[in-house]
Amino acid sequence: MKFSPQKAVYEVTASEVLAPGIEIGIENGKISCLGTSLPRDDRTKIIDAKGARVTPGGVDSHVHFAQDNSPTGDDFTSGSRSAIAGGTTTVIAFASQLKTETSVIPCITEYHTRAKDKSYCDYSFHLILTNPTPAIMQTEMPLLIKQGITSVKLYMTYEPLKLGDSQLLAVLMAARALGFTTMVHAENSDIISLITDRLEAAGHSSPYFHAISRPQIAENEATYRIISLAELTDTPILIVHMSSEIAMRHVRKAQTRMLPIHAETCPQYLFLLSERLKGTEKDAFEGAKCVCSPPLRHDPKDLKAMWRGIANGTFTIFSSDHAPSTYDHAGGKKLGLKDGIMRYKNIPNGVPGVETRLPLLFSHAGREKDSKLSLQRFVQLTSSDPAKLYGLEGTKGNIAPGYDADLVIWYPETEVGEGVVIGQKMLHHGVDYTPYEGMKVKNWPRYTLLRGKVVWDRDGEGIVGDVTAGKFLKRGKGKIVIGKTGGEANGMLEGERDFWY
Repeated sequence: MKFSPQKAVYEVTASEVLAPGIEIGIENGKISCLGTSLPRDDRTKIIDAKGARVTPGGVDSHVHFAQDNSPTGDDFTSGSRSAIAGGTTTVIAFASQLKTETSVIPCITEYHTRAKDKSYCDYSFHLILTNPTPAIMQTEMPLLIKQGITSVKLYMTYEPLKLGDSQLLAVLMAARALGFTTMVHAENSDIISLITDRLEAAGHSSPYFHAISRPQIAENEATYRIISLAELTDTPILIVHMSSEIAMRHVRKAQTRMLPIHAETCPQYLFLLSERLKGTEKDAFEGAKCVCSPPLRHDPKDLKAMWRGIANGTFTIFSSDHAPSTYDHAGGKKLGLKDGIMRYKNIPNGVPGVETRLPLLFSHAGREKDSKLSLQRFVQLTSSDPAKLYGLEGTKGNIAPGYDADLVIWYPETEVGEGVVIGQKMLHHGVDYTPYEGMKVKNWPRYTLLRGKVVWDRDGEGIVGDVTAGKFLKRGKGKIVIGKTGGEANGMLEGERDFWY
């Protein structure tokens, strides 16, 4: 079957806004051609975009589905359902190794079981690496790369997950040799632990103090440190969910020296402030809904700084970091409320956002005076750059012949009216709140297409895709999007690294 979305005013790629009226021909789930007056017959199905913008399906490279540490959160079915309703057609979730495990194969096998035939959208996995033994690095990581799992996530904080500097260095050197992409959660664990203990001793344990316990300097120091370790080992990295201006400056400075340092931020750091962690008169614990790490920052200037990073290219990726826990549940956010006593350190971290990610950012993209980024930049951040960085280029993230026909058709501006007000009742995730309740966005996906098939029809039945439609994506090695390898570290002699590397 062949689909030809017609009359679209603009199809938007990472590099250009195509001429008005370009049609997209689709055959066998792939984009076959772009052009005008494409051939059609009685078997051709036509979707009229009615003058709307068409963008590639979103690639959300940072979601937490079916996580053991979030038993009340989304599984692959509810999470992927929410994804396609918000225009995301590919997600990369996390398979987490326990520190007690001496192999990563069992956790990968388990996550395949959790996702297979249970996802509305295509998916892949990152490995959360917590016990990087030499055997894993030398034997199992090459095997995982052959299986299409080509990225790992490392933590510099959280006791069950964090690695010391020597472990970080060992993984970075293995990544350089094997070619897998390395993601890092950068916060100084000792700073957070010290402040947390002192806050608790002083009786400051309500959700608001989560933000106090993780000051920007904890993110700043860890960001500078992981950049230094990456420079020492000549290894590309991605620093995830950044929230601090000074930390962002460390990244920008490294990028100006052509170091391959990539960065990611998320909607919560563009739209929400720490005041959201305070309770209300009706519910003193309600701020728990917005507990995430790094925490929400205090000043509107912090939000503006992240927007600058979005616009000027410091950030390579805009992800949701969808990490949901049900609020009104004893095993969810209410773990931080026992016998009437609030303890923020027991509140599961994370906020839902896989469905709202694209509409929130799309509202600020375009040529209007109040736009904060171009439409092309929107596509780079939400589709094409994550596809490149995580080994999906040529398959996902672009509107071009040969790519999967993953498309988002928005509403024409003439039909949008005053926009869409985000509310929990309209969303499709498996949790009981959204931190963006009451926010207005300018547009929403009218249709989402996964490999040429309509899976979301907002004007019709809503979710029209099949829960078994999502495929596991065997990824190649990711590409460096920013900077390059092969340079000498600051202050080192030419070839000095060769003596010990």
